[in-house]
Amino acid sequence: MILSPESLAKIDKAIAKYPSDQRKSAVMAALTIAQDEKGWLATETMDFVAHYLGMAPIAVYEVASFYTMYDLKQTGKYKFTICTNLPCALQGANVAAAHLKQKLGIGFNETTPDGKFTLREGECLGACGDAPVVLMNNKRMLCAMTPDKLDALLKDLT
Repeated sequence: MILSPESLAKIDKAIAKYPSDQRKSAVMAALTIAQDEKGWLATETMDFVAHYLGMAPIAVYEVASFYTMYDLKQTGKYKFTICTNLPCALQGANVAAAHLKQKLGIGFNETTPDGKFTLREGECLGACGDAPVVLMNNKRMLCAMTPDKLDALLKDLT
């Protein structure tokens, strides 16, 4: 079994939200649950999700590769996705991104050699009024992230 009984129960709960002939509608929820358990989406995990939902594996790969919240390779313990769209850029996102790159010694889509941090560039995160924003591990939105706030965050995480 690829996923734990607890994860399968969560997926079953997501499936129950749709008509019985539309199990595949739960694909995004299932991928999120699988990634939460495994840390990333290996081909074997996506194949399992496809089989569980009664979908062609390629259909699952298409979803997983389209959305930036899904990781198709291992990431660091802390994944930072920084929005660099125009509203965030006008509020300092490019400065914040450059600061993170310099502090971590990596570029976008890279992970630090110690495996602790991954940096991603993201599309609009829907929090323009709180720009610049960083999404940490797909779950925690960090707002108004100035270089000083980023330094404090990195200090707390190390």
